Amino acid sequence: MSKYDIIVLGSGPGGYVTAIRASQLGFKTAVVEKESLGGVCLNWGCIPTKALLKSAQVFEYLKHAEDYGLKVKDAEHDFDAVVKRSRGVADGMSNGVKFLMKKNKIDVIEGFGKLKMGKKVEVDGKDYSADHIIIATGARTRELPSLPQDGKKVIGYRQAMTLEKQPKKMIVVGSGAIGVEFAYFYNSMGTEVTVVEYLPNIVPVEDEDVSKQLERSFKKSGIKVMTSSEVTKVDTTGKGVKATVKTKKGEEVLEADIVLSAVGIKSNIENIGLEDVGIAVDRDKILVNDYYQTNIPGYYAIGDVTPGQALAHVASAEGILCVEKIAGQHVEALDYGNVPGCTYCSPEIASVGLTEKQAKEQGIEIKVGKFPFSASGKASAGGNKEGFVKVIFDAKYGEWLGCHMIGAGVTDMIAEAVLGRKLETTGHEVLKAIHPHPTMSEAVMEAVADAYDEVIHL
Repeated sequence: MSKYDIIVLGSGPGGYVTAIRASQLGFKTAVVEKESLGGVCLNWGCIPTKALLKSAQVFEYLKHAEDYGLKVKDAEHDFDAVVKRSRGVADGMSNGVKFLMKKNKIDVIEGFGKLKMGKKVEVDGKDYSADHIIIATGARTRELPSLPQDGKKVIGYRQAMTLEKQPKKMIVVGSGAIGVEFAYFYNSMGTEVTVVEYLPNIVPVEDEDVSKQLERSFKKSGIKVMTSSEVTKVDTTGKGVKATVKTKKGEEVLEADIVLSAVGIKSNIENIGLEDVGIAVDRDKILVNDYYQTNIPGYYAIGDVTPGQALAHVASAEGILCVEKIAGQHVEALDYGNVPGCTYCSPEIASVGLTEKQAKEQGIEIKVGKFPFSASGKASAGGNKEGFVKVIFDAKYGEWLGCHMIGAGVTDMIAEAVLGRKLETTGHEVLKAIHPHPTMSEAVMEAVADAYDEVIHL
């Protein structure tokens, strides 16, 4: 039997990062993967979707070239080539993880891993043992009883990335990050898109101002948005799909070629031996402490299978913290209140901390500042005037409670707020930190200035 210090079950952005950090700390490490190194994120999630979205963005630029004083005749897209490019980007990233495994002398065990008692993992009939076993098996698309996926007419995100032909009409059920990203992509490619959201606002976890701005932008782009609506059944017996949607006004039947179900994710915790080992689970999540130890010594869990936010960067941070704790380093528990969220539709969305509504519900006296990109020189020059930066501060102590952005490139800007909050920066300090001109990032400083009644460019 092969013996290791650490075995990681799953090689997504949680698993492979954990394995690398473990190896750096001197542990003899192995990672078990049933499919492709890099997991969903690199192969079917974060990376290939961003490649699709970039193609959509470039196509949008070509269609609006005249806005920039340029002439492009009859710009066309090749849907197959767009999909092929996305797969190529994903393959390149997966090969990069293979290189990192070799570089860090990590053994890759291919096959389906199952936990066993006595700190063992069985992979295709062979046992491997370790002092520490870290579960990082991730998640998959969640299926609703009213929306069973057949992989052809009713699909999840995986099929949405590799459709053989572009649909003329698509219904996207759910308006979280996955839903709105695919809605933007297919709309940009020329598909007639309808977004159906059960809650009153699209991107419902975001600040309400952001949700309303995205809805305006989507409608302007020709995307139909139905909020406070629910798909109660689908009929796939005909050529396309007929979806019955329950709205405030009554029932409506929508017809489309494809229905994309983007209603959340389901943890991959079945058949991996949790029950055999006695690992505690509650509502589809493995229970862990602040350092990702389960109730059974020697077994740990990180990423989407645990109760924290289901985000790639969260899984990576959890894995690093987990192995550093195993190594005996002094580590602090993650602050889940300072985790940035990013959505890569157009306009992009990025946020961290409390929304205005959440701050008010907590009874905090706040200062709120907002700066529209329509007043930004860089945004005007780039032709990206949609959106804004919104900041929320504690009125008494100046603590930066939240930051919410919607606009071009904001997913690259949000780190300023994350770092500022980590360092307990006050509004006054942000205001007095010189921001370069002309940049989109100036809008952060201007929004803070607005909160403190010192804004110059409004």
